[in-house]
Amino acid sequence: MNSVNITLPDGISESEAKLMLAIKLYEQGRVSSGKAAELAGYSKGTFLEMLSKQGINVFDSDAEELVDDLNHA
Repeated sequence: MNSVNITLPDGISESEAKLMLAIKLYEQGRVSSGKAAELAGYSKGTFLEMLSKQGINVFDSDAEELVDDLNHA
């Protein structure tokens, strides 16, 4: 896995930046919900809840991925 160092503007924490990056990567289909949760530092279930609170549809997945998400949340 690659790493990057960035200087964040005042008022934006590292955890917030990780979460926003993970959400955007998930929205664009670049990473799975499980990988996005890992990048953000949350459990998969918590990450899915956060997506829902942001108004992001977590049900665009195919049936197999949904079953996997439910079994590992």
